[in-house]
Amino acid sequence: MAVNKVLLVDDDPGIIEVLKLYFEKEGYQVSTCMQGDRAVGVFNQFKPDIVLLDLMLPGMDGNDICREIRKTSDTPIIMLTARTDTLDKIIGLELGADDYIPKPFEPKEVLARVKAVLRRTEKRDNGGASSEAESGKPDDIITYPGFSVDKIRYVVTVDGNEIYMPPKELELLFFLASNPNRVFTREQLLENVWGYDFYGESRTVDVHIKRIREKIENPDREQNWCIKTVWSKGYKFETR
Repeated sequence: MAVNKVLLVDDDPGIIEVLKLYFEKEGYQVSTCMQGDRAVGVFNQFKPDIVLLDLMLPGMDGNDICREIRKTSDTPIIMLTARTDTLDKIIGLELGADDYIPKPFEPKEVLARVKAVLRRTEKRDNGGASSEAESGKPDDIITYPGFSVDKIRYVVTVDGNEIYMPPKELELLFFLASNPNRVFTREQLLENVWGYDFYGESRTVDVHIKRIREKIENPDREQNWCIKTVWSKGYKFETR
């Protein structure tokens, strides 16, 4: 079984030391970086399976690092930040971060979040070769004309074209498409897709919906389905 590789990018030596200890105890291979302007180079050389990335770093901040990584890689990124402003979180999510963990945090929580993200990523990448994928469980594949969401292989297909989505975007789309024409509030979507342990605000849902729409909806082509905003309520996957 391959050893998962974790890249820790933080300028706090205490945080680096504690997290490195926890991850190595769990069998992970760990690389660390305390300078923002070195992080992308370390990433390219180490080729991690997941990145834990501080937002405020010397040389280059976490958002810029995330932007650079996303130009060439879909490796999961979890932001570690002392900032609590919703705008900071929204910017990071729009740049491609998969999750946020606010400081101070419990190392066990960070470890649990990393394990959860890696499970989703491995399922997406290896689902085509799994026995579950071969069985083709219908409950894990949602299909509409010209559109499908495959939660076994973690693939979205629109008009025959496969579209990349980070795990949380795909899971949000899958949940909505699994319940057509039903309105969900932002709080309900956070509860069902992120779970009770997610520390984000409801604005997080808006950011993910915006990114999903940009990838699957085409205003120049008639589609029998769309994600519709229900003002003052939330969202629904509408089928015609």
